Amino acid sequence: MNPATALASVLVDELVRCGLTDVVLAPGSRSAPLALALHAESRVRLHVRIDERSASFLALGLAKRSARPVALLCSSGTAAANFHPAVIEAGESGVPLLVLTADRPPELRGTGANQTIDQIKLYGSAVRWFAEVGVPEERPGQVAYWRSLACRAYQRTLGPGDPGPVHLNVAFREPLIPDGDMNWCESLDGDVNGPWVRTRVAPPPVALHIPPTRRGVLVVGDGAANVRRYIAAAGMAGWPVLSEPNGGGRYGDHAISTYHFLLGTPEFAEAHQPDVVVTLGRPGLSRPLLTWLKRAQEHIVVAPDLARWPDPTRSATQVAQAVEIPVASGDDTWLHSWRAADAAARAAIDGLLDSTGLSEPRLARDLVDALPNGALLFSGSSMPIRDLDQAMRPRRGIRVMASRGASGIDGLVSTAMGAALGHNGPSFALLGDLSFLHDQNGLILGPREPRPDLCFVVVNNDGGGIFSLLPQAAVRDPFERVFGTPHGVDLGYVAAASGTPYTLVGDISELGKALRGEGPRVVEVRTEREPNALVHAQLREAAQTAIRAAL
Repeated sequence: MNPATALASVLVDELVRCGLTDVVLAPGSRSAPLALALHAESRVRLHVRIDERSASFLALGLAKRSARPVALLCSSGTAAANFHPAVIEAGESGVPLLVLTADRPPELRGTGANQTIDQIKLYGSAVRWFAEVGVPEERPGQVAYWRSLACRAYQRTLGPGDPGPVHLNVAFREPLIPDGDMNWCESLDGDVNGPWVRTRVAPPPVALHIPPTRRGVLVVGDGAANVRRYIAAAGMAGWPVLSEPNGGGRYGDHAISTYHFLLGTPEFAEAHQPDVVVTLGRPGLSRPLLTWLKRAQEHIVVAPDLARWPDPTRSATQVAQAVEIPVASGDDTWLHSWRAADAAARAAIDGLLDSTGLSEPRLARDLVDALPNGALLFSGSSMPIRDLDQAMRPRRGIRVMASRGASGIDGLVSTAMGAALGHNGPSFALLGDLSFLHDQNGLILGPREPRPDLCFVVVNNDGGGIFSLLPQAAVRDPFERVFGTPHGVDLGYVAAASGTPYTLVGDISELGKALRGEGPRVVEVRTEREPNALVHAQLREAAQTAIRAAL
């Protein structure tokens, strides 16, 4: 057996023993040993994509939704460089991605040899760990090295407490395909009882106990863990819950869905300074919330790993791996005040949206309301997730996800595809037109590839809608070209190019019917940027007027 085939077969077998179930592959020559070993491995689900960037974001979505490591394989050269944006997002959002890049052997590096670049620590600090596997050789001891390395890499993607991407750079000399000879200097077999190295999870950390208080607030941002436990504790303590849609905590009687407008109203924000704020995950959608956090007297950040904790406002006073929120006795004046203002703002928001016809915030609100229980909603990172944050009503039974680690608009079609493949139920994605066009290759699926049940709802305002809500909109002369960036693309033709079913929604009443179907499909909703900016301004004014009246 040639060394390349031996290493590939052992590495794949050990990763499967560790628990690997999904692999995403972008084709190439130098990665042939691993590609052939993966194709022959019946215990994994193989996904093949012709575009490395699309492949990497597909793996990101799969790993993010399943919370399990997903392996990602490519050939050498710029193929590996195209993984970098997805690796960055995985690093920032804590997604367990196992990146396998094939490489030329050392004697070809720095010589101008074809498809040879410097791949050593290619992704820098974006990965949790890097290892140069080394060119395989037929000598005793290699199998123990390969298998223990695979175990270490797989486990490091999981953390514990600090999940994220791991990069193994695997150099191969030719021959790259099996030669029919099965002889090797030592047994290639693994441990019959499971992985070569078995890891043990440490006991849960001791929780930080907070003094009982009714004037507490629970904030839930992206990537929050153990959300249900903390929501239940906040309910027993009489605390309001301010959850971003992708935080997973916007449900129940204590959910304050209009917090963006409440905290953007100075009179309310000043009158509702808490004794303590407990933050889960990474809040970052609402500027009023972040400004309010800066003034918090006691701000406790819950972070599973104490080496990395989110604190964008630098307002954290304590960081703990777990927090115990005690039941507090006393009246419900604090919670009642939040809920009364929330109800007033909610009525104002819904009344305005119902009276203004088709708008982007209304589409976000009505889409969530129309989703069946058990559905996944993947949101774009720019305006869609903000429209959800400001317009989505509390509800149970759905899972909302977004790529908010680095908050890029790249790779979102593929990430949604991956998330849908990892979800057991119907899936939907709410994306802007620029995000959709940025990753239109994500619609390309080979005839033998697994096909998710995924409906893309694309808001087409012919450009970058978020800039119309930012100070750049005041710079009228260059605005449309350098910020608005109109494209004039007919999305129906984009969908047709990949054979993806397409529907155009002309009225909000048509949304429910348009969402029905199976497999990947596209629903386009056309809006205009300037009227959309006006609706957002009207929402803010209507909500704040109602809040002041409630006070």
